[in-house]
Amino acid sequence: MKNIYDITLAELQDTLAAWGEAGFRAKQIWQWLYERRVTDFAAMTSLPAALRQRLAGHFTCGVLRLATEQRSHDGTLKRLYRLEDDQLIEAVLMPYDDHRRTACISSQAGCAMGCVFCATGQMGFARHLSASEIFEQALHFASLLEAEGERLSNVVLMGMGEPFHNYDATVAAIKRLMHDLGIGARHITVSTVGLVPQIRRFADEGLQVTLAVSLHKATDAERSALLPVNKRWNLDELLAACRYYADQTGRRISFEWAAIAGQNDTPQEAHQLGNLLAGLLCHVNIIPLNPTGGYAGQPSDLTALNRFMHILGTYGVSATVRVRRGIDIDAGCGQLKAAVLKGQRGQPGTVIPLAEL
Repeated sequence: MKNIYDITLAELQDTLAAWGEAGFRAKQIWQWLYERRVTDFAAMTSLPAALRQRLAGHFTCGVLRLATEQRSHDGTLKRLYRLEDDQLIEAVLMPYDDHRRTACISSQAGCAMGCVFCATGQMGFARHLSASEIFEQALHFASLLEAEGERLSNVVLMGMGEPFHNYDATVAAIKRLMHDLGIGARHITVSTVGLVPQIRRFADEGLQVTLAVSLHKATDAERSALLPVNKRWNLDELLAACRYYADQTGRRISFEWAAIAGQNDTPQEAHQLGNLLAGLLCHVNIIPLNPTGGYAGQPSDLTALNRFMHILGTYGVSATVRVRRGIDIDAGCGQLKAAVLKGQRGQPGTVIPLAEL
């Protein structure tokens, strides 16, 4: 059966016309899917029973099947979804005190980037997700919130995978988040470890989406040790692409900084980062490391981070420490999947050579 989230309104209209249905039925179904966020044809009560049954026999309402979920004491909900080919992906819903409800979604099953402190990077790459598989993760959370009288306000593509390695599907999914779920472009963030050609291409898309760049180190030698992609595109090339993005869009770049105690939270590191970013329209989003079994580093403490932010401020670079969510569950990227695969004796995927990116 075909996934109904894979088709356009025009395609649905054509299908219904071939079935002899009235022309207005397609828009009714579309409203049930994307305005009311209903994920079961049987619940589309304004449709005739025969049409609901025919839809259920012809289409699926998505392809994500919930494998397991965890809920944190702070309200963070992490879900592990199983795809049609048995690949596993993660999605997280994070509630904030200011009433934001943010979905963190995945763009790939696994990741080819090999970042040493990331649980997803440690498991390797399996495959790209389709645009509808990316979009559907957010849709499920929107549906859940709708039933609770709330709405999904923000989406970040910071889950499993490198979104710009799956560029076309990522951009298509972003446009669907805007058009079908009504998420404003300025409330969508896409994260990258630094695929320079794709950053420049994304700058020319004409979208007002926030770009988040995983930086984590301020020198080429040290960054290459943590993020192998830096060997392909160094900091000079990356920062030039970021300036191009800021110039083209007028949007402030968010630089992600996984704060690792004693490694990148020192005054020397803060001065290096300040020199690197001075004059660029940007903000540093400091994230105390979420430890993984494959990396020995530990999160920085608040004293070190306050000192770090103060030094950045002397260079005119703003910074904040991200509120850590879901620390009591496997909320870090790839951690829940890694735990499940370990229980299933799963094997890691492959890592794609940098030359092929």
